[in-house]
Amino acid sequence: MRTRATREAEGWSADFSPQQGPRARDSRTSLRTVVRAPGFTLIELMVVCVLVGILTAIMLPEMTGSYQDAVLRSTSRSLLDAFELASSEAVSHNQEHRVRLDVSAGRYAVERRVRETGPQQFEPLRDVPGSTGELDKRISIRIEIPDTEETTAAAGSSDADTRKHSAADVQSANALAFYPDGTADQRELILRDRQGFGLTLKLNPVTARVRVGELARQ
Repeated sequence: MRTRATREAEGWSADFSPQQGPRARDSRTSLRTVVRAPGFTLIELMVVCVLVGILTAIMLPEMTGSYQDAVLRSTSRSLLDAFELASSEAVSHNQEHRVRLDVSAGRYAVERRVRETGPQQFEPLRDVPGSTGELDKRISIRIEIPDTEETTAAAGSSDADTRKHSAADVQSANALAFYPDGTADQRELILRDRQGFGLTLKLNPVTARVRVGELARQ
């Protein structure tokens, strides 16, 4: 007969009996095994947070610049569409039209001339898609008037007095006039965003076409 000491020497635990079988012994042994669960240490998490902060600091200015550039170009696109509409309506209806800018309110409107003699009077186009719209107030807009003599020479001297009168009216109203013969007042618009980037819109007085150019950052 085997004694208790003999069984323990052969690897049997004190509370194990032959009737329990080897499966019970394996289950007891597995309970004593400690398995380390996968995860991250505090140092690893801190390193990741630092890297995310550095990447954010690098990318945020670029993202802001891209957004400002998109707003700038969207504003210029809206003005180009308004100029094209005013020129087309002036030629189609044989009637002077203009694009009036209200920079402080952030709006523009295409208007038609309703009085041919005496003081000029304009009224907004009605039921014409794209005749009115909003301008982003984050974009500064400045209208510059080139030399009047160049404008008169390019457009012809036959209606010089009319164009001079119209130029004075347009200058005071922050508007750009388009005429039935397909010409327009010579103007240059300077658009700049808050980052200092800018675009220039040069209105050709002969063809009423607009040339878009980029300006150096201020």
